[in-house]
Amino acid sequence: MTRTALVTGAGQNIGRAVALHLARGGMNVVVNGLANEAACQETADLVRARGAEAAVVMADVGIEDECKGLVGAGVDIFGSIDVLVHNAAIRPSTPFLETPKEEWDRVMAVNLMGSVWLARACLPGMVSAAWGRILLFAGMNAIHGYNGRAHVSVSKHGNWGLVKALGKEFASSGVTVNLISPGPIRSEHANSAMTSHIRAQVGRIPTGRLGEPDEVAAIVAVLASEDGAFVNGQIVQINGGTET
Repeated sequence: MTRTALVTGAGQNIGRAVALHLARGGMNVVVNGLANEAACQETADLVRARGAEAAVVMADVGIEDECKGLVGAGVDIFGSIDVLVHNAAIRPSTPFLETPKEEWDRVMAVNLMGSVWLARACLPGMVSAAWGRILLFAGMNAIHGYNGRAHVSVSKHGNWGLVKALGKEFASSGVTVNLISPGPIRSEHANSAMTSHIRAQVGRIPTGRLGEPDEVAAIVAVLASEDGAFVNGQIVQINGGTET
């Protein structure tokens, strides 16, 4: 039986690596992005090169109706969404007292409510099939908190609460729900400011280096497989031993 994964933010970096690892495991992949369709098409081509099927569905995961449409399109194309990997996120940096309501709401919509809306759209099919995997993302923002990123930390902590709750509610239906928390990971297209920010953290990593997208994707692939069936409601930190 061929299963299908939906991966948001799959045009580059961790999202692309996850799509390719799942493809190597034989899964079809719904490749999602917001604006860079060319990058998503490239990911889809790489998925096909690994012997799996792929479809690109562009959608804004910060809008409920687009989340429903994204999942619906995947089901129409492949028949089911068996694995949800909500990797897409935004991480603006603005002092708390200066954060406009619109920015706060947008961060919550993409990072947290996107998880809620996508899970609500995917879960009925997973429950019906008595099998499913939901993998959401946190990151160091949820563990440590950062100056100027209160909204990001709150949204990512919300994902942790969602994972714990859904993991309990849907385990008896054959669905596992887990949270991936990467440390500083090498980016394909990091700008100079972000590179400086990440480099500043390397000294706190016992392994002495940045992580690679493939290292995160490899763990996601295990949790999305039959081998991950007894891991549920957990936060899995992939950070080289960085103190939390």
